[in-house]
Amino acid sequence: MRTPFEISDSFTEQWADADPISATTHGISGRDELSTDYSPDGYARRADLYRATRNELSPFLGDPDPRDSFAARVQVGWLDEEIAKYEAGEWQRDLNHSYSPLQVMRDVFDVMARETGEDWETIRTRLQGLPGMLDGYRQSLQAGIDADRTVARRQVESAAEQADAAASPESRFLAFPKAAAVAGGEAQSISNAVESVRAAYADFAGWLRDIYLPTARPEDPVGREDYERGVDEFLGMTLDLEATYDWAWDEVHRIRSEMESTSSEIDPDLSTLEVIQLLESDPDRAAATRQDFVDFVSAIQDQAISQLAGKHFDVPDELKVVTVNIAPPGGALGAWYVGPSEDLSRPGSIWYAPGERQALPYWQEVSTAYHEGFPGHHLQVATAVIKRDELARFHRMAIWYSGAGEGWALYAERLMDELGFFEKPEYRFGLQASQLMRATRVIVDIGCQLSLSIPEHAPLHAGDPWSYERAVDYMHQIALQAPDVAESEVKRYLGWVAQAISYKVGEREILAMRDRARAKPGFDVKDFHRRMLEAGAIRLDQLWEHME
Repeated sequence: MRTPFEISDSFTEQWADADPISATTHGISGRDELSTDYSPDGYARRADLYRATRNELSPFLGDPDPRDSFAARVQVGWLDEEIAKYEAGEWQRDLNHSYSPLQVMRDVFDVMARETGEDWETIRTRLQGLPGMLDGYRQSLQAGIDADRTVARRQVESAAEQADAAASPESRFLAFPKAAAVAGGEAQSISNAVESVRAAYADFAGWLRDIYLPTARPEDPVGREDYERGVDEFLGMTLDLEATYDWAWDEVHRIRSEMESTSSEIDPDLSTLEVIQLLESDPDRAAATRQDFVDFVSAIQDQAISQLAGKHFDVPDELKVVTVNIAPPGGALGAWYVGPSEDLSRPGSIWYAPGERQALPYWQEVSTAYHEGFPGHHLQVATAVIKRDELARFHRMAIWYSGAGEGWALYAERLMDELGFFEKPEYRFGLQASQLMRATRVIVDIGCQLSLSIPEHAPLHAGDPWSYERAVDYMHQIALQAPDVAESEVKRYLGWVAQAISYKVGEREILAMRDRARAKPGFDVKDFHRRMLEAGAIRLDQLWEHME
């Protein structure tokens, strides 16, 4: 009988063969030229693989060896989730503003190697397969239409706009031929592949508008059943949604009060909103160019790593590199992290999509840098990648729950404040703005998806029912996001069900774990962090068990 680690090794290879796009994204090498089958047959084959692997792992769930038992439980938890999603037909309506096959097959090129002509030959081959991936994806979405299982109109409209962008004269793919030529690749063959890709995206955008959109669900809310499924998918725990909604309102009121106090430290003669206007408009508090911004964030990472490694965290030398990048245009706005490859030849990377803005204010970006990079996502994800003896391979490379992952990253922001790293009041103000945004996300997401009412004590639209317009207003006026970012954020929440609450709720759970650990004799915070990081971003219910 194979051990859970041996089963995981085999499954990782099979999973990577069945989903090469995800394999590249997660840093599993050897398949970078291949395409993922997004057709109904492709999803069915992957579901069969999940069921077979789950059956092989199930005898180890209660294994007396805690290492084998942990490996089996973490992997079975992920497999059960994927099987349930398949059987519920989620693959037939996997289309949204932020994270669906449409974005995954487009964005995978951002993390592929581009240094040599051989690298560009790999990219060319994958580009040639992209029209086929879009066609298979269309078949799966058509199956959703046939089954009366479609997403909301707003998500379709955003997806069509993104497909238009990929097909347009400003397409991100049009930069490929020149970059290939610089690296010694065949520019003409790349150009031919790019034109086929642009044509395929144009066809896909037309299909979304002409065929899918008329069948799309008119209303945005998904309702309680789908939302609870999303909570299990992204947090890995059960949640009292109404109690969480009420708690988030308390957090919004608390943080807004703290921000008023901090704003007076920046300029006591200005209101909170006037301080924000100052921080947004002062050229001395902003990066004048994209490169200045990259340099600023890189310096923040270098300082954090140099001062915390060895003292607060064990950081091997190979994890002390994290790159900072500006994402190509045409996608959703925001910031995100991509983990290192399994062999660490591709370092972990932070990505920013600032939209049309050129001058980028600094005040919110210090906390974002700690969140996306070190000691946030980069430290957690990369630590799991190198724990070859402690964690099964698929656990290390592919299992990542937002509750533990985003919760750790938000906890990392708070921890850096506890350690004194927000040396300017404007940076602490940015941290508080980050916390306010994440708390507002919880009320907007739960409120909109469950069609709740805004309470009478609310600072805006008190007593009204939630709507898209009111949600955007909250993200702009209360969460302090720019108008274009506020719209992008709300579209993301409405399409990526329950992901938005994982940040603040995950942080709450991790802080509760720390409080529980502190109450016991001999508490050591460095050891607490070590044990949490070594577990990886697993289900929150499993993380509680592990930390106990």
